[in-house]
Amino acid sequence: MTNTTGLATVGDAIAALSAYDPTTPLRVAVQPGYPMRHLLARVVCTPDDAEADGTPPTDPPMVWLGVGEQVGHLPESAADALGWSR
Repeated sequence: MTNTTGLATVGDAIAALSAYDPTTPLRVAVQPGYPMRHLLARVVCTPDDAEADGTPPTDPPMVWLGVGEQVGHLPESAADALGWSR
């Protein structure tokens, strides 16, 4: 799937991922100039998952994907699919 505007919502991400077998490994590609792959470590929502001080949150919720351990260089085929030149 090619999307130049990005995945802006949880719904966008679910729709993009729904095309794939749920048992397929998931990685995060970073650094187009020196492509690396990382595990996805955490999914959190702020302010819900943040440490609370007892006051009700006023900010709207936002989901964050946390990058985990680096697991090597990005394969050339993945860099090509992402449109990143190596």
